[in-house]
Amino acid sequence: MSKQSIYSKRSNLTIGFHGCDRSIALKVLNGEENLRASENDYDWLGHGVYFWENNDKRALQFANDVKRRSGEIKEPAILGAILDLGHCMDLTDSEYLEELKDAYKALHESNKIAGIPMPQNSTIGKSTDKLIRKLDCAVIEYAHLINSELDIQQYDSVKGVFWEGEPLYPDAGFSTKNHIQICVRNPNCIKGFFLPRKMNTGYPNP
Repeated sequence: MSKQSIYSKRSNLTIGFHGCDRSIALKVLNGEENLRASENDYDWLGHGVYFWENNDKRALQFANDVKRRSGEIKEPAILGAILDLGHCMDLTDSEYLEELKDAYKALHESNKIAGIPMPQNSTIGKSTDKLIRKLDCAVIEYAHLINSELDIQQYDSVKGVFWEGEPLYPDAGFSTKNHIQICVRNPNCIKGFFLPRKMNTGYPNP
């Protein structure tokens, strides 16, 4: 029986972009480091490696925001990735939204019995957006825990749509920072990395 590689399966691929320091981007490209999973209790889609779906500008904006806020990033850059989402908890799909709702109920009941207050989503600074997603992170992680305890197939990734920023225009239903975010839990979902390139304007964009 032949051994499988992460390229064995023919998959539907997605392009994602990760905002980081240029030094990290180059080390990952050169195979010297791997992107580390985020494990903050306020991560929007739970724990994993985060990418902006098909949105290089938003990834760079994020890296610039981190530089401005904390200085953790010295030279903002973006790293492109080819992703296979695998078994994905897609929160644009009603089926997975229902699962998340059930996970919230189970977590609420568990915390109530244990006398533990539920975590809260909250704003930060002058922003009116819920940027600190402790509740959402806890619910998503609890959904993963339930699946693990029931020996149900674990999710390779989580995907969600977010409305963020100021209204795009008066009374708009769209905001300036709307985006789709992907949280990769299984590192084998990442098929490769690349540095984004500029389009050759002498040719059409296929």
